[in-house]
Amino acid sequence: MKSLRTATCAGLLPLLAFTGCTVGPKYEKPDVSALTPATWKWQQASPRDSQPRGEWWRIFKDAELNRLEAMALGNNQEIRMAMARIDQARAAAGLSVAAYAPDISVDGRAQRERTSGNPPSPVPIAIPSSHINTFSVPLQLSYEIDLWGRVRRSIESANAQVDASVGDYHSVLLSLTGDVASQYFLIRSLDSQMAALQRTLASQEKTFGLIDQRFTAGTIPEADHARARSEVATVKADMADVKRQREETVNVLALLCGQPASQFSVSRAEIQGTPPKIPAGIPADVLERRPDVAAAERLVAARNAEIGVEIAGYFPTVSLTGQAGYLSKDTSSLFNADSRVWSFGPSVSVPITGVFVTKAKVARARAVHEESTAKFRQSVLSAVKDVETSLIQIRYRKEQTVAQKEALDAALKATALTRQLYEGGSISYLELLDAERTSLLRERQYALLKAQGHIATVGLIRALGGSW
Repeated sequence: MKSLRTATCAGLLPLLAFTGCTVGPKYEKPDVSALTPATWKWQQASPRDSQPRGEWWRIFKDAELNRLEAMALGNNQEIRMAMARIDQARAAAGLSVAAYAPDISVDGRAQRERTSGNPPSPVPIAIPSSHINTFSVPLQLSYEIDLWGRVRRSIESANAQVDASVGDYHSVLLSLTGDVASQYFLIRSLDSQMAALQRTLASQEKTFGLIDQRFTAGTIPEADHARARSEVATVKADMADVKRQREETVNVLALLCGQPASQFSVSRAEIQGTPPKIPAGIPADVLERRPDVAAAERLVAARNAEIGVEIAGYFPTVSLTGQAGYLSKDTSSLFNADSRVWSFGPSVSVPITGVFVTKAKVARARAVHEESTAKFRQSVLSAVKDVETSLIQIRYRKEQTVAQKEALDAALKATALTRQLYEGGSISYLELLDAERTSLLRERQYALLKAQGHIATVGLIRALGGSW
């Protein structure tokens, strides 16, 4: 027995020595240097490692936004689904690692059979029938030696897919927190518009009271009275529309926060302050931390490893099989020394006609790898486009907001002067009505632009993978 074990181990050494061989192409990250800019079109590139990257929404210094983001992170179902996909990928990786270990099982059996007294035979011989008992407790072993690295490539692919699923999770996380911030600032814009409409309504109702008195006294025509009443009703209709938009947006935010829409609310408040300032420079290579870009790159690595898995099909498969245990006719002697049985030996499977199937599988794996490489490069191009677009939006939204503020201040001043002239009887009501409409339009546009400035900053943060 000892000599047999020694001979067996000696025979396995040459086989095990080959387990360091791994077929298939070695992974090299696709070169995207030609796709990423040395500097951004609207920004000079210089690293800013001190900028926050985690809870990026805190740069807005808004307590209500912080509360909503925390609620979304704790309750959103999309995040839970993404986490479950990570667990699935890790479990699949565990299955790949399990292929390294031998398959060992115990198959205990108890059998009683009756032999025939008339077995088929060229010469008729009378054989009495008999009953035979068989009891066995075999330990079976099967192990495929990973000579060509098929298992290692499978593990490499599975681990890369785990990393890709983690990247997808962070993509969901970034998308969620960005959507929460965008919807929140949209709600604040509607709150600002509502405040402007309420101020306008109060002014219109005051004006209508004055016009009603003059109409009753017969000093102004009925047309002015009708116009004033129509203008009050129009402002009320606009208020109802803004309320509708706000409630619909709050419902969207409730879904993002994982809350029932019927039990969710957001307090009213106007946008305060200006969007956070962009640092003097943003490094172009910051795109590599974008989770969708990172996930796409990991999928390229996974597909590259799968080429090696398929190439391994060209080579022989060497397996070790063995069985050891006890076999006896009755249970009393089952575990005696004389009841021990064993068998051991390697098997080699050499593909012949299957080589054509393997060739097709390798060609398909290479094509899938090319597709994933193109997707990775496309994700980089998309990231560059997102950053440039966000920088452009921030720049021109700021210019537009400054100009709109000047227009609003001038319109408010013009309205105040026009009201004085109207109340003094120097001008018609139509001129006052036109001034008030212009002021309301400018104020609503200014509120919307302030929100769009904040939303554009959120867009840049998302484009960069989380702050800058």
